[in-house]
Amino acid sequence: MSLHLYNSISRQKETFRPADPERVTMYACGPTVYNPPHIGNARAAVVYDLLYRVLQRHYDNVIYARNITDVDDKINAAAREQDVPIETITARYTEVYHDDMRRLNVLPPVIEPRATHHIDVIIDMIERLIGDGFAYAADGHVLFNVPAYPDYGRLSGRNRDDMIAGARVEVAPYKRDPADFILWKPSDATTPGWDSPWGRGRPGWHIECSAMAERHLGETIDIHGGGNDLKFPHHENEIAQSVCSHGGAEFARYWVHNGFVEIASEKMSKSLGNVLLVENLLERYPGEAIRMALIRTRYREPLNWDEALVAEAKAQLDRLYGALQRLEDVTADPEPAPSAAFCSAMDDDLNSALAIATLMETVTRANTATDPSERRVAKNELVAAGAELGILQSTPEDWFAGDPGGEIDVARVEALIAERNDARAERDWGRADALRDELAEMGVQIQDGPAGTEWRT
Repeated sequence: MSLHLYNSISRQKETFRPADPERVTMYACGPTVYNPPHIGNARAAVVYDLLYRVLQRHYDNVIYARNITDVDDKINAAAREQDVPIETITARYTEVYHDDMRRLNVLPPVIEPRATHHIDVIIDMIERLIGDGFAYAADGHVLFNVPAYPDYGRLSGRNRDDMIAGARVEVAPYKRDPADFILWKPSDATTPGWDSPWGRGRPGWHIECSAMAERHLGETIDIHGGGNDLKFPHHENEIAQSVCSHGGAEFARYWVHNGFVEIASEKMSKSLGNVLLVENLLERYPGEAIRMALIRTRYREPLNWDEALVAEAKAQLDRLYGALQRLEDVTADPEPAPSAAFCSAMDDDLNSALAIATLMETVTRANTATDPSERRVAKNELVAAGAELGILQSTPEDWFAGDPGGEIDVARVEALIAERNDARAERDWGRADALRDELAEMGVQIQDGPAGTEWRT
């Protein structure tokens, strides 16, 4: 089955067809490293890690770039506040980001470019834009001339007035048009900067990604990803810069955007005081449980984060690891394949919610199968699907040993649940209730749903 993705620029689901199947390219906006990552940052990283894994099932050579923004006014402010060089700030929080993402089973990208290593590429791109009449220098700044690019706004679908208001643009005297945005800005003696044809200065945020994508992936890339909050102005500006510096060549053929993380149905933000840091969540939950919680909802939809979401995710992982524990005597194939139903779900615009449901059906089969070939198929499906989802990367022993409720007899729990399901099928409600009570005495809570009976301690 072909992979289908929702393309934000066409506003419809499309069959993914890379320009060159021998070299598939994807760029995702990475962190600005001045503070620890929050759960919204983690969702983006996990989503594009998930897409990367799916692409690897389809193609042998996937070049995935995720950048590090290591020059930015917020970084400068943090460095001044702590009286340290910006490199101290960026090195510290890059390490924190890498460690947090590793614990969420996020694979390293193939390429992780850093903005400060690409100043020459940035300057070259700006010079091309000026030479072709799409940018201009003024008062030590260089700005992109938005009216010179008629397609500006195509991605976000905003009209001109909305774009200006949404960008909170500074109507500075050196701007020819209120919508024009900065490509280069001057740096004083106390601010990090580099020599350029326009004086000592530093790049604007948007031009960094365009330059890094050009250097490592080429003028036109297959997929560009990021959060919905980056659609405007960041991605809109990337398109304008890249298209105009490349003689009109398309910048990205598919645009993929993930939804926000909400807390109590409100967008997470510092002003509301509801920002959840990954490092704090990792003190309370296993990394795989956090990852599972992030992928239980389809990536384009808002994700409402709460305690129940993580508890349900952990309960599903308990069942999955319990099934693997029952199959420990079975040897999986060297290159196991996920089920057709699982692949169909993931290839339908990364429908991870449906994919997990198919995986839980495999758990049911795994827990009841006695035929050796059926058990081997079940284990292959669990191992392969786990690898694509980025879960089940531990052993059952290690998983349950790290779980405060890990001393529970998982095999016994699954046997009682299977017995209760048989009793319910035979309409023996008394026996079913007695089995529920026995499970409750073991500290096990059960919940019946479309994907079967789930349990947690």
